[in-house]
Amino acid sequence: MVYSPLIAASKYFNYYIHASNSKGHGMHSPFVFEFITRVMNDFTRYPDYDKVESLRRKLKKDPAVLIVDDFGAGSAKTKSSARKVASIAKNAAKPAKFGQLMYRMVRHYGAKHILEMGTSLGITTAYLAAAAPDARVITMEGAPAVADLARSNFADLGLKNIELVEGNFDDTLPAVLEKMPKLDLVFLDGNHRQEPTERYFRQLLPHTHEETLLIFDDIHWSSGMEAAWKTVVSDAAVTCDIDLFYIGIVSFRKAFKEKQQFAIRF
Repeated sequence: MVYSPLIAASKYFNYYIHASNSKGHGMHSPFVFEFITRVMNDFTRYPDYDKVESLRRKLKKDPAVLIVDDFGAGSAKTKSSARKVASIAKNAAKPAKFGQLMYRMVRHYGAKHILEMGTSLGITTAYLAAAAPDARVITMEGAPAVADLARSNFADLGLKNIELVEGNFDDTLPAVLEKMPKLDLVFLDGNHRQEPTERYFRQLLPHTHEETLLIFDDIHWSSGMEAAWKTVVSDAAVTCDIDLFYIGIVSFRKAFKEKQQFAIRF
């Protein structure tokens, strides 16, 4: 069940008052301290930001209507399969601060094998690909009309390191993982339900390594997603997790002798 605005606000308030500050003060984990100070708090205005945000502004004004075949939990705003591009850009695309955070993560950690489960219009994909032009980015999208527009957006931005795989993740993920046996960074943003999220996590696990980072979208979006997040962070392979409320990040670094869990304001 998707949380109502009132419940969502209550959960955010609870997160905010208990989360660590975003300065890194008093942080005893070297990995998390570095993440806060050198990734979260990297305020450089990279030129790629303006290119991607120019695309976002263009899409927010696009009145075209797409037929969206949803295989996941669907939109929280509408149940109709006919959706305006402008509405998708406004309501479904990840805000700039998160796309730019992932851009910095790719740059800082040197990710070369990147998987995104949930292309949508390709805005976050563009951030991931622009951050490392020599990286391989595979992005997965279930709706053909949306995938076609995303491909056009990638071409407009001159991004040549993206492969878009169309179809239901349940059908396409095994073949994608055969093509990409090693995963450096994964963004799961396409099926906001508990069982598929947990299943995809299990499928991804054999392809992770000590430096892999998995990013889960909307971990507090619903009771199901909160349950999935708890399942993920409790897995024996996960050594560290970072809760930024709207996204969650997990690490498999063996330097952590015991599980470490953090909530950080962002």
